[in-house]
Amino acid sequence: MKKILALLLTALFVVVLAACGSNEGEETQTGSDSTEENGGEATEETQENTEIVVGASSTPHAVILEEAKPLLAEKGITLKIEQYQDYIFPNKDLANGTLDANYFQHVPYLNDQEEEFGYDFVNLGGIHIEPMGVYSKNIKSVDEIPDGTTVIISRSIPDHGRILALFEEQGLIKLKEGVDKVSAKIDDIVENPKNLNFDPSVEAALLPEMYDKEEDALVAINTNYAIEADLNPTEDSLFIEGAKSPYVNVVAARSEDKDNEALKTLVEVLQSEEIQNFIKEEFQGNIVPAPTEGE
Repeated sequence: MKKILALLLTALFVVVLAACGSNEGEETQTGSDSTEENGGEATEETQENTEIVVGASSTPHAVILEEAKPLLAEKGITLKIEQYQDYIFPNKDLANGTLDANYFQHVPYLNDQEEEFGYDFVNLGGIHIEPMGVYSKNIKSVDEIPDGTTVIISRSIPDHGRILALFEEQGLIKLKEGVDKVSAKIDDIVENPKNLNFDPSVEAALLPEMYDKEEDALVAINTNYAIEADLNPTEDSLFIEGAKSPYVNVVAARSEDKDNEALKTLVEVLQSEEIQNFIKEEFQGNIVPAPTEGE
């Protein structure tokens, strides 16, 4: 009897051990499945978190993009900003794939670059306007401009019409009847009562330097370069472009990326009320948000 009882207890012990071993295996397997599921989820999250590389002028474009970074991060987009000090390489790097988009240029310049270099770009949306200003160290008013004054302007042809239209608004020159103000050239001047001498030989980035050097000249300076040189466009300029300007700064991308969701989100964030209010407050009217549809 004792032997039978011992045998029964031994058999029961073996069964219990087997059951425990089975449960441990199931737990281990479950843990493995869970890890795979978590790993899958982590991979999914990584895929959803998209990085975009955007080229920008250091001021104001990169400043505005920095403000947009956390808003984009909330939407799963990591923004990497590449800063440029010139107007040539941001489009070259966009074309060769170094950048996903750029944000530094106005529409006429974008159009001119596409025509000159054959770029296949698309304008994804307007963000802000940088009013062009005319500055002088020694000339303090339009009425004081001496006969024969030199006017130093950017060698960038797309800016010429913009500058000439600004001088025409001040009554300093008159352009040929019917000429498109955006594409106007120095040769289109038909009246120049003060015999102003327009000098289009300077790189845009060097215009503030010419302002300091040529004290008796007039210098037309792009607002981004004026701000970098610690000039206040609304206070220091002799006269300045109005807010209703066709020279809206835009986000540009390759045409193949016109439907890219991350880039669309970038533009939506930059056009959001939060970022547009930041532009107004940060730059105090020296840079103004681009009008939205209906404005």
